[in-house]
Amino acid sequence: MARRPLPRILSKDSAQIARTQIARSRELARTAADSATDVLHPLITVTRGLRRLASAGRRKWEDTPKDKRGPLLFLVASLVLAVALLPYGPLLAVMSLMAAAAWHGRDRTEPTPEGPDESQVERLRTLYEALVPYFSSPEDPAPLYAHGGEWEKAFATHEFDDDGRVGHLLIRYPAYFPDGEPEARARIEQLLTAKAGRGREYRFAWDEEGNRLTVTVLAPLPTDIAAQHFVTTPGETVLGFTDPSEVQRTLPLAYGEEQIDVPPVVWRTGVRSTEPHLLAMGHPGSGASTLLRSVALQALRHGDVLIVDGGGTGEYACLTGRDGVLAVECALPGALASLEWVAQETERRLIAINMARQAGDPPPADTRRALWILLDRPAVFAHLAASDGRKDPQELLQVPLRHGRAANVTVVVAEQFDGAEALSDPVRQHTRARVVLGSATPRQVEAVLGAPPHTTPLGHMPPGRGYARLGSGPVLRLQVPRTPDPYDDATSDADRAAVLDLLPPRAGAAQAEPTRLAEPTVTAEAVGVESG
Repeated sequence: MARRPLPRILSKDSAQIARTQIARSRELARTAADSATDVLHPLITVTRGLRRLASAGRRKWEDTPKDKRGPLLFLVASLVLAVALLPYGPLLAVMSLMAAAAWHGRDRTEPTPEGPDESQVERLRTLYEALVPYFSSPEDPAPLYAHGGEWEKAFATHEFDDDGRVGHLLIRYPAYFPDGEPEARARIEQLLTAKAGRGREYRFAWDEEGNRLTVTVLAPLPTDIAAQHFVTTPGETVLGFTDPSEVQRTLPLAYGEEQIDVPPVVWRTGVRSTEPHLLAMGHPGSGASTLLRSVALQALRHGDVLIVDGGGTGEYACLTGRDGVLAVECALPGALASLEWVAQETERRLIAINMARQAGDPPPADTRRALWILLDRPAVFAHLAASDGRKDPQELLQVPLRHGRAANVTVVVAEQFDGAEALSDPVRQHTRARVVLGSATPRQVEAVLGAPPHTTPLGHMPPGRGYARLGSGPVLRLQVPRTPDPYDDATSDADRAAVLDLLPPRAGAAQAEPTRLAEPTVTAEAVGVESG
């Protein structure tokens, strides 16, 4: 008995070919259906008209009183007999019936009007007239912008939203306009923001080579995404969420009772990070403490956290005594002691890692666990230390900031704009990941991030709303996930439950205090430690 060959398992190439053939078959079937619809369109129209005529005749018969239905039938029969006796009568009757069916079976949907309506045209004409003083010159022999000119030549494309306001606009401008000067650009952007509609965020894309300006209205970022477990790997921290066009990654999130994919702003830390430390700036109530709480909850999944709260408002009391939280310090003596231990721990890790590398061994396990230092409002401690004649706690951050990347130590500093001058030089130099939250002017955003934002700020910024820039990357819009203080009375029950579910369990009293390590007997210089 001959053996039957076993079915061959599809390889990657054959599976790709099969998918291609299926897609091609679907395309051919769709094309055939469209062709058949085009050929049978007259028949479909006549059939639809006959059905409508029959429905109209049935309604007419039902609306006729019963005592008048006999004369109506006699009249119809007389007409049919007269048509039958006429020369070519039946043929003419059928042709008339088909014409009436074709007329009643036509598509009665009103075509979409092409071009803008009167109100939209008035808006575009107003924008054009407002741009004339900035985009015109008396020496121009054929000006593109002139009072009473044609706005159709200046606005290449235009779209409107459901409210009738400008949603997208492509503007042509003359080559002599100084589009390379920030002041000239700012005047145009401010004018367009005021004339196109306030209360929205705009992105302005300047094409200096083609002399074109693209104005796009941005959709508002979601502000009601609660804190939750994000699908990330160790060393990745979600700072917030941004526009889909700015990043190539999305995260599946629970949004109420639904599951949605949201583009995140992911900050990568660790040994291979180019932005190992972060600085967040904002005004009071902008959401800096919310950002630090969100970072702390994510860091506790794979590391230890030490929190130094200069504000002393109890924003981080929910983390006290939790597993992985070394300490939550709110007083100057405790902050100095904790940060001194951090400096010693960083040196110890560097020495242990360097000795393991010299011996050809992997780094010790205690050096691979991430250590996070969250410092909120260090300017308050700087003022207290200066008045008491003590050391500024920021001086103790020099070692973690300089060598933290090699030792797997990450520093996050949050400060308000009124205390920005009290930040030390190491904090300014080594925090390459930057966040600006709240209502900040473009100059303040540029001073912190090193580059101006490409969008116009809102007049009223919700908490946790701002901009982020990782190293030398682009400036991104940012919305921090909603992570309020669960012990605050103003926190809703849903947000309180979301934060409490993310908190690790309570630890023992001994684990809640930071471990004070002994002074290392070998200095970093003795083993040739390199700065990370």
